[in-house]
Amino acid sequence: MKKSTIWLLAIIMALTFGALLFFQFFYLKNMTNMREQQFRENVQRALNATSDKLEKHETRYYLEQDINSIEASLYSSPYSPQIGTPGNNNIQYSIENPDGSVTQFTLSSTVDETKKRRPKPGEGIFPPPTHSIGSRYQTMHEVLRGQYLYQKGLLDEVVLTILRESSSRPIIERADSTLVRNYLQAELGNNGLNQPFAFAINDSKNMIIYATQGFIPATRGDTTATYSHVLFPNSPAKYTLEVQFPAKKSYIVSSVRFAIPSLAFTLILLVVFLYTIVTAFRQKRLTEMKTDFINNMTHELKTPISSISLAAQMLDDSSVRKSPESLKRISGIISDEAKRLRFQVEKVLQMSVFDSSSVAALKFKEVDANAIVASVVNTFKLKVEKYGGLLDCELDAEDPFVRVDEMQFTNVIFNLLDNAVKYRRDDVDLNLHITTRNVGNNLEIRVSDNGIGIRRDDLKRIFDKFFRVHTGNRHDVKGFGLGLAYVKKMVTLFSGTIRVESELGKGTTFIITLPLLNTDAETE
Repeated sequence: MKKSTIWLLAIIMALTFGALLFFQFFYLKNMTNMREQQFRENVQRALNATSDKLEKHETRYYLEQDINSIEASLYSSPYSPQIGTPGNNNIQYSIENPDGSVTQFTLSSTVDETKKRRPKPGEGIFPPPTHSIGSRYQTMHEVLRGQYLYQKGLLDEVVLTILRESSSRPIIERADSTLVRNYLQAELGNNGLNQPFAFAINDSKNMIIYATQGFIPATRGDTTATYSHVLFPNSPAKYTLEVQFPAKKSYIVSSVRFAIPSLAFTLILLVVFLYTIVTAFRQKRLTEMKTDFINNMTHELKTPISSISLAAQMLDDSSVRKSPESLKRISGIISDEAKRLRFQVEKVLQMSVFDSSSVAALKFKEVDANAIVASVVNTFKLKVEKYGGLLDCELDAEDPFVRVDEMQFTNVIFNLLDNAVKYRRDDVDLNLHITTRNVGNNLEIRVSDNGIGIRRDDLKRIFDKFFRVHTGNRHDVKGFGLGLAYVKKMVTLFSGTIRVESELGKGTTFIITLPLLNTDAETE
């Protein structure tokens, strides 16, 4: 699959997932807003009902407190009528008062007018008895009218008392905390809000009169939503009932939790999709590097094979066999190309070590890093001088002893020097510099060159297997993209680290840090 096709599919899928997540978040947000609005409306209805109940409770309070005194004042008047004691043929009547009480009275056809009495509180006012039906109807009408006037006067007196005395009555008595809690709990339950709450009563200056446990004043920076309603709005003194719900957020979330799994599954699909795309690009890049590796390996192996084949054909010539100089030259070519072929095969075989080696597979022993570096430098100097270059070595490490696999450590130094020669610049003389020194409890080895350098984008990938710095489609830069990957693997197995510093067009420096042998001994 082409990279452009992968990118196209990735963009389409990304847009699809983005749109899906947007609509799910939008739907969830709208659902949350709707639930909050419903919550607010239910709370306001409960507060309105609580305020109405408090006003009715205050009215009932004045009725109960003042009814006896008002009745006494009404019936203590010298104009109160006198009624006789009922005799035979009594007719019983009852009238329900506005406050729920019942007034009973009796009409009789025979009454001893000489016996008069004052009616008891709550009884009707009886006129002189009469024996005719019309008289009885008229008497009943007068009784009802008197009862109405009595109740009207009673209510008028209560209203005047409320208007006169309610503002001076303490709010703690008018809105008792237990009473308010009971009303609130009942009304919230009627509106489907069986949630824990806390409330407070504030005066006109927003000062708290009293508050229940858990109420957080706004001045203290609470994050809980507060709902308020004015109590006794017709009273001169203004008071406000404020209610808070500590568990409001959990209530709102629980009401829309059915949409959360859908959102979670979508996010999981998005993560899986991103991982799949990253894996596809990684496999695509690995395939390209393997293809490049095969092409390079074919070219690297083809050249020495062709040279050996040509030398073998020359040996078939009888004139060549008769010339000792020609035989010596041809045998030298065959030997050189065989060494070159063996070296390339060893480079490939290094990957078997790269893939399967572990600490147990290596032969660790105490070695002198200075001695190994000096040996590699002496061997490599001829190759550097062949290109007119200079290899400088400064072994300043006073404690050079490390615990490594000697053969693999030698290959590490050789690979770094060989890599510097491959990526040399043609416009300047090759100049290599290798140093050793002690840094704390570690041995630091630096291999520097003045080659073409490495781009910043390639620095983080140069230790990847099969990766090669792009220099165009050139085969003069030999290799399979395995050298630095091998170096990184070996240094890691040696419990060390390697990093690179490079500037494009000016050169590169590889820095290896290995723990000293005496440090390991102290640790053990």
